[in-house]
Amino acid sequence: MNLQPKTSFSGWRHDSGPCELAMCTRSAWCSDLRKQTDFRSQRAYGRRSCGSQRVFGWRNAFSAAIASWLCERDLAPAVLLIAILAISAFSHAQSGSSISYEISLTSPEEHLLNVQITLPPGLSQRELQLPVWNALYQIRDFAQYINWIRAKDRSGKPLSVHEINSSRWQIEGAENGALIEYEIYADLPSPFGAQLNQHHAFFNFAEILMYPVEARSAPTRVTFTHVPAGWQIATPLASLPDKVWSAENYDRLVDSPIEIGDFRESDFDESGGHFRVIVDADPADYDTQKLTGDLRKIVAAAISWMNDRPFETYMFIYHFPRGPAGGGMEHAYSTAIDLDAELLKMNPGAIATVTAHEFFHLWNVKRIRPQTLEPVDYTKENYTRALWFSEGVTSTVENTIELRAGLVDEKQFLYHLGDSIDELERRPAHLTQSAEGSSIDAWLEGDPYYRRPDRSVSYYNKGELLGIMLDLAVRQATNDHASLREVFQWMNANFAKQKRYFHDSEGVRQAAEAVSHADFAAFFTKYVAGTEEIPWDDFFRYVGLHVEQVQSRVADPGFVASRNFDGPMTVASVTPGSDAERAGLHVGDTILELQGKTAGLESRQDLARLHPGDALTVKVRSRRGSDREISWNVGSRQEIFYQVKDLDSVTPEQRAHRAAWLKGEAESQSEAASPTK
Repeated sequence: MNLQPKTSFSGWRHDSGPCELAMCTRSAWCSDLRKQTDFRSQRAYGRRSCGSQRVFGWRNAFSAAIASWLCERDLAPAVLLIAILAISAFSHAQSGSSISYEISLTSPEEHLLNVQITLPPGLSQRELQLPVWNALYQIRDFAQYINWIRAKDRSGKPLSVHEINSSRWQIEGAENGALIEYEIYADLPSPFGAQLNQHHAFFNFAEILMYPVEARSAPTRVTFTHVPAGWQIATPLASLPDKVWSAENYDRLVDSPIEIGDFRESDFDESGGHFRVIVDADPADYDTQKLTGDLRKIVAAAISWMNDRPFETYMFIYHFPRGPAGGGMEHAYSTAIDLDAELLKMNPGAIATVTAHEFFHLWNVKRIRPQTLEPVDYTKENYTRALWFSEGVTSTVENTIELRAGLVDEKQFLYHLGDSIDELERRPAHLTQSAEGSSIDAWLEGDPYYRRPDRSVSYYNKGELLGIMLDLAVRQATNDHASLREVFQWMNANFAKQKRYFHDSEGVRQAAEAVSHADFAAFFTKYVAGTEEIPWDDFFRYVGLHVEQVQSRVADPGFVASRNFDGPMTVASVTPGSDAERAGLHVGDTILELQGKTAGLESRQDLARLHPGDALTVKVRSRRGSDREISWNVGSRQEIFYQVKDLDSVTPEQRAHRAAWLKGEAESQSEAASPTK
């Protein structure tokens, strides 16, 4: 909103006097109030223009609701102004009081936490909400793990606790403050969970900590008790004296994971930033020197590519358990990553790939953020059409970071690119579900049927390929004077640094057109919102490449299985008439073991190494919960593979374009950086 001073004080000082405030007309003020008040989110806007939260900085929905009610009354402007100022003063008094959490690690052997929340004086009636989702785009209803909840006032008098729904509670008589206490079970491993056991504790706080609905924007403090001897604490939260950690509000609190245990830490400085590396694993399962060496290369490559470093300190938290594990979770100032120690031994490069992806998220999705993900609604799904960009194109840049860091070469990158095209083309759903549709349907990923090849495509997979095609299209439109790098830098400057959110795919198109001065309507209509086949060669020709289809007879186990992030491996389809079907394998079965090994992230590679005629043994659990072991001989099928290769004749110009593309730079930048130029 950009109004003249007589109807707005946008850009004016927040401590403007009553005479200046009176200049804001009643009609403009009330109109803006209705637009800005968001009763579901309970978030403070903190902007300063004419209207409820923007002028007076309402810190809770109660104050904003009263202000809105006043607008409906026929009050004289002076009376309205006095009332609003009083409400504003109340709102700021409320926001200045911290919400304190005390987390007691009382029973590691039983995975039980005792949580105490201290609410400052305020409203008599308070509501407490435990998020129903976090980390994954899936409703997981963490309230199922709460054993009991009770409340009392500052003098110890019990207060009434009323359950509004399965994840929200109402407290009565809390005007002088209140102490809320509850017990919660925590044994969800992985970077997407919250876990306490005798080995360590790792928490995504949104999965264990309720928030007061009317004070979600209030400052928070966290302390821990009954921490086992010898355990340390690592978190990106601000540290205060007396082992207290703080955040400016609940949102920042729950965006800051914490590791508690006997971990090892290795710190380093790079590109002006300080990096903490926290590892919870057997020292025999990883090489500290190699890990930190690769991390230096990754962060240097990413920071130079973005020409930006929006932090002073950043934390990597790693878990390398000996068992099923895999995945990473991004945060604004940290990331948490789990990898199976055995997989790490077989594929040491896996850690660099996941790390490059999660580290780049500190820009894409944490700061360059779609409007549809804001404000976060912890009570239900946040639907967005932009995950193909926020997740998928992050994978595109992950490749660029690894190339720039020297962790992969051109041959490895093109091999991976062929695999990615394979993955998309082999899913019949690429003709029926768009990248935007896959983004919207992310909340269905927990369902095995949805993950079937004929039902869905991955917004990670298609988004990664769209990012590569968009990069090549921008280069071609500008004769290599701009690239995906300029698209991201434009979005960083015009959205992230302006504290604005982009409008899903339209915001990405806006950025592409801004840096290329070309029309990208057809690209986004056909390939992002639509399901037209991507003409690979039309894009790759610019860098002297094309896609070849190669037919080969391969092993066919007779089924397709998928994993929901770090979840179990589930049978999505069984080939009719196959030996797998005759052996008794059914859709929906959970694969517990494959060839005597616990099923996990590496199981896909294990299946790929099979040959026609090999014996295959799996241990499965049916939907009814019964376990059984079945065996059959692997069949075979004719399959098409996609490979990205040189054109028969590659021109010097195409080679120059490719060299710049592999560096992730516009050609002019690549030439300027070359020592031979």
